[in-house]
Amino acid sequence: MLTDPMKSLIRAFSAGSVATVNTNGTPSVSPKATFVILNDQTLAYGNIRSPRTSANLRANPVVEVCFTDVVHRRALRITGTGETLRAADAGPDIHSALATSWADYKSRMSSFVVIRITDVEEITSPAYDVGITEAGLKATNLGKLNAL
Repeated sequence: MLTDPMKSLIRAFSAGSVATVNTNGTPSVSPKATFVILNDQTLAYGNIRSPRTSANLRANPVVEVCFTDVVHRRALRITGTGETLRAADAGPDIHSALATSWADYKSRMSSFVVIRITDVEEITSPAYDVGITEAGLKATNLGKLNAL
């Protein structure tokens, strides 16, 4: 499901907004920044401070994650099912991927969340619809970021 350009976006903008459902049916969105790509159909992140997200996934495993490229105004909406695994129950592929990408945080990860992808949607800014180019958006948005 994940194409190479999608993987590049996730790696470059690895802070994903994770949406789960609270037990009362209301939405819950929480940013997570330790994402890794395990394969074309699976993502994972290290749980550092996510008690509500983990509880929500135990009650209802449906999850969406949005990764946003703020420079080019593109995003990926990834839908799937999430499962929280204790570190002791996670496979070596998860440990290795997180140790490689997030070594400074790995010891703080109390568990891992594995997301099995069921759908991926690419989202682009309406600016593209009116003829603004990717290069134009990049120049404008980098200018805004550099002004901070």
